[in-house]
Amino acid sequence: MYHIGCRRGDVGRYVLLPGDPARVPMIASYLDDAQEVAYNREYRTFTGTLLGEKVSVTSTGMGCPSTAIAVEELAKIGADTFIRVGTSGRMQEFMEPGDLVIAWAAIRDEYTSQQYEPLAFPAVADHEVTLALRQAARHGGLRHHVGICQSKDSFYGQHEPERMPVARQLQDRWAAWVQGGALASEMEASTIFVVSRVLRCRAGGIMIYGGTHADLSNLLETAVTGVKLLIERDKE
Repeated sequence: MYHIGCRRGDVGRYVLLPGDPARVPMIASYLDDAQEVAYNREYRTFTGTLLGEKVSVTSTGMGCPSTAIAVEELAKIGADTFIRVGTSGRMQEFMEPGDLVIAWAAIRDEYTSQQYEPLAFPAVADHEVTLALRQAARHGGLRHHVGICQSKDSFYGQHEPERMPVARQLQDRWAAWVQGGALASEMEASTIFVVSRVLRCRAGGIMIYGGTHADLSNLLETAVTGVKLLIERDKE
């Protein structure tokens, strides 16, 4: 594959998708016999096994355009189950640092997915993937929330909207999503959900609130446990 640098046989059907290439070996450490198979541009891939099944970790880079490329190319070489694993900002005051957010849907506040489906088409996660992630969080006894996240194109449009020429529009939309109950803001999930639907693949998303300096161990362990549950159910 031109961008991710992988070919058929390099990756498993299950792929965990962090944004940051530096997090790929962190996640891969939870797999058995994981090895790096490719690193090109923002796309870094490790592959190992869980319960005897081949599982991969591929970084998507930051934002939806590069994420769509990763999902497209991974699907072409055999992957069919994708889980977004990353950090997010909170949108609800009751959330505490370290809380996990399992996204069953995403607000499509980005333009990449509109190259696949019009905005009326929902960005919804696969229910089996979502339930596996929720069960994993419950088994770990971790604080978690299941709901909607916002996927955006502009990091600073969210964090410094007041200096943007479209400040009022950004602030009004944000207020509406918060009032509607959206839990977290991030930059990839909606495109993963939409592209996966178009490709007839499964997708889910789990994020942690706490920023780039958060302890990611609970997030990574929960994501990997979720994959194990999916593998067991798929074998059944």
